Amino acid sequence: MPDSPLYSAAAVAVIALAVAVVVAVGLKVLRSFRELGTDAERATYNTLHAASKAGRHLRTGLNPAGAAKASRQLRALLGCDALAILDVSGVLAWDGTAEELRPGLMALAADVLSSGRTQVFNAADLQLHSPKSGSVAAAVVAPVRAGSRVVGAVAAFAPQAGSGLVRATTEVADWVAAQVELAELDASRTLLMEAEVRALRAQISPHFIYNSLNAIASFINTDPARARELVVEFADFTRYSFRRHGDFTTLAEELRCIDRYLLLERARFGERVQVSLRIAPEVLSTVIPFLSLQPLVENAVRHGLEAKEGPGHITISANDSGAFAEVTIEDDGVGMDPVQLQSMLAGHVDGEHVGLRNVDARLRQVYGDEHGLVIETAPGEGTLITMRVPKSQPDHDA
Repeated sequence: MPDSPLYSAAAVAVIALAVAVVVAVGLKVLRSFRELGTDAERATYNTLHAASKAGRHLRTGLNPAGAAKASRQLRALLGCDALAILDVSGVLAWDGTAEELRPGLMALAADVLSSGRTQVFNAADLQLHSPKSGSVAAAVVAPVRAGSRVVGAVAAFAPQAGSGLVRATTEVADWVAAQVELAELDASRTLLMEAEVRALRAQISPHFIYNSLNAIASFINTDPARARELVVEFADFTRYSFRRHGDFTTLAEELRCIDRYLLLERARFGERVQVSLRIAPEVLSTVIPFLSLQPLVENAVRHGLEAKEGPGHITISANDSGAFAEVTIEDDGVGMDPVQLQSMLAGHVDGEHVGLRNVDARLRQVYGDEHGLVIETAPGEGTLITMRVPKSQPDHDA
């Protein structure tokens, strides 16, 4: 049977199919290789790819964990036998051979860290006595600067330190410096947000605490039970407002804070302050910046309704808007001049609406400029404030 014409034809068909598959795979690999372009383009891609991967590990600054991962990429970038990253206090990471040189590296780099100048060291400087050093016979140590400060250095070890390695190591050190400065900028933004929250707390403190305590005092003789209730609400409100942990909270927590705030304000204004809530349950767990809603409601009371004759109405809504939670605070108070308001939000002029500017700035810092407050207002026409935040925020915990 194996010698039958039918069997031979089938065997030929299988072989032909196998050859076609191999040719197709080969053509696909060749096509993919060609898509990378010329040798120079491929080299550029590899360089940028390595820099990108290393950059992710340095975005938290110079620390052992990030430096250890970045050093592998940077050594491949320089093509050296070994690479070390150090800060002013010690060696953070070492990748490659000749690790017996690590204990003496800080002494070797002392002048680089103090002078801020790149230096080249030969075999005698390195005091090589071990066969483990392999082909290493020279080192280039370049400073890492953050502004005017030298915060660390990059050391590249190789058989020789030609002008190409010197320039390349210096450029890598400058690139590391840029990542460190970005990390410091992120840290500064965090500190700025914390400072703005503290400023908001300070703003809440003087006028609101004074007014609330006066309102509570007015009920002590006439309605002691109401006075006790207000004291509890006041304590809960201040405990939340002055808490010391976390820059974020949930929409549900912020609404509870607003409820306490409004209860205390209604103790002062009575029926002059009327409030409606329209809250979609599915957005209650949305994470938002701490104290981002309460200042908006306080603005509606202080600058919208307090100056208005007769009763005023505030409507607080929170709706599910696809990937976003949309919160609106609307009042039928005296309104604001939109031109002056925009100038105040931009920081060009001082004004009474510090809480609005603070919240607007924090929203833009956290989510981007497209997520600042949207305010619709005019004198005598009330105010509508809209805030949109992403419902999914993996980097922020309440």
